[in-house]
Formats: sequence, structure tokens, C-alpha cells
Amino acid sequence: MEEKFLIQGLKTKNKVVFDFVFQYYYSGLCAYAEKIVDDSNASEDIVQDLFFTLWIKHAQLQISSSLKNYLFTSVKNRSLDYLKKEKKKTQHVGSNIHLQTSAENLSTFWFAESELETLIEKSLDKLPPRCREIFKLSRFEGLKNQDISEQLGISKRTVELQISNALKFLRKDLSPYLPLFLLSLFLK
Repeated sequence: MEEKFLIQGLKTKNKVVFDFVFQYYYSGLCAYAEKIVDDSNASEDIVQDLFFTLWIKHAQLQISSSLKNYLFTSVKNRSLDYLKKEKKKTQHVGSNIHLQTSAENLSTFWFAESELETLIEKSLDKLPPRCREIFKLSRFEGLKNQDISEQLGISKRTVELQISNALKFLRKDLSPYLPLFLLSLFLK
């Protein structure tokens, strides 16, 4: 059949044309979607959804290229959207599990805020004076490494190294008191 006739038939909701297009392209579109999403059930759902949308929104159909190109591009876009949604679901489930685990850990290792501040201060006091000064300028006063290097007259690399050393020391020194995830929050 001529492509213009097929496109016009889809736009006018011609059942014979729709059935022909469905039968002709369905298996190829499913195989293409499966290559993208790596799930045969999902690929069939994606293709069926495309044909359902073609049937329902027949009047708004805008095909400027070939019908084949339109269908395969639509399946590709829908497959990529599916992958994005699946990734978000996976991240959401993972973050819920992480939060639940973190909350359980937190209840075991909970310290009052003042106790935590005291522990951090004691650990900071163990740092060499210059290292402690650089760390406080960075983490407590919010200065950028370049600003600290200019203020103290040292290289930016020295600032970075001192902050890195301070973080390593503090993580090690405070690890018996706090879960690792909390340390990473406080000492980023």
C-alpha cells in the first residue's frame, strides 16, 4: 500500500488501514523496543501503547517523514522514557532502603547535638594548628579554597591537601561515635 494512503487512513481512523499497519510493523517495533529496554513484556507494552495512542489521537497525528520512521522514532522515545522511569523507581526504592537502614543505625548511635559538637571540637583540637585553621575556614566559615590560599598566603594545593588530611583524621577519630553516613554529612 502507498504510504500516503496509510497515513491518511490512520488520521481518519480507518480500521482496515490501522489493522494492516499494526500487523505489518508490530513485531519489528517490539524487537526494536526490546533491544533498548531489554524486557520483552515492557517492549510489547510500549508498542501497544503507541498503537493505542495512534488510535485515540488519530486527528492530531502529524507525520512529516515516512510512517516507518515515525513509528520507530516513537518507539525509541517511549523506550527511553520507560528506562528513565525505571531508573527513578530503582533510585527511589534504593533511597528508601538506605533511609530506613540509616534511621535504624541512627537510633543505635544517637547523640545530642551538643555532645556531637563537643566530640567534633575535641577532634579538631587534635589537628595541627594550621590544618585546623584551614579546615575551620573552609567548613565553618564557608570560604573557598582559593580565598583561603590568598588569605593565608599559601598555595591552593596546600589548602586542598590540609582539608583532605583533616577530613581523613576526623573520619577516623569520630568513627567510633557516629555511623559512617552521619560522618559524611558533617564532614563533607
